[in-house]
This record gives sequence, structure tokens and C-alpha cells, in this order.
Amino acid sequence: MICARAADFWCRALGYELLKDGFNGWASVLAPPDGSGAKIALQRSQTPPQQHLRLHLDLVVADAAEQAAETARLVSLGAELVGWDSYPDDPDFVVLADPDGNCFCIVDLGHEQH
Repeated sequence: MICARAADFWCRALGYELLKDGFNGWASVLAPPDGSGAKIALQRSQTPPQQHLRLHLDLVVADAAEQAAETARLVSLGAELVGWDSYPDDPDFVVLADPDGNCFCIVDLGHEQH
């Protein structure tokens, strides 16, 4: 199972709740409070987080103002801004890391590439 701080962070970030059964203990399972929609199973890996993962979460927002607000909210919950070394000249995303160091992005869907 994943550590309590990561489950707590992602529950608060997404508005989900931690389920007690955890799919028979092989994961920490997060679910929407009303029980509808997709559940998220978080598993702990024995390897440290890597900076350039093949797969990570993108949380999407409508515009730059929402991106700034969501970034600030997630930082207040324990995320950290990442000094990403691969930002393009005019990025539509901000890279953050959760409390366990796993990177994810906040993507501005309204961003126009220049």
C-alpha cells in the first residue's frame, strides 16, 4: 500500500476518499465520495521516483487563471514545483511533484501555442 501522506494528498487534490478495503490490501484505493466514477489504485514501488517517467498524470484546467489557482492549491496541499529541464519556450503545463516525489502536470487546455 502507498504511504498515508500520498493517499491523503491525492484525496484532497481530487476530492476523493480513501476506501478501507483497498482491493484486498494490494493498493490504496481512492474513490469519488458519491461512489460513481473511476477509482484510483495507488501502489508503492520499491524504486525511487524518476524525473522523466514514461507515464504520469496530467490534471487539465480550462485556462491560465485556473492553472495558476490549481497550482497554488496543490502546493498548499503539499505538492512542490519541479524545476523541469524540458519546458518548451511557451509551455501549456506546470510540473509538480506529489509528497512522494512523483511528477504530474497541470495543463492549460486554453493555451495557444505560439
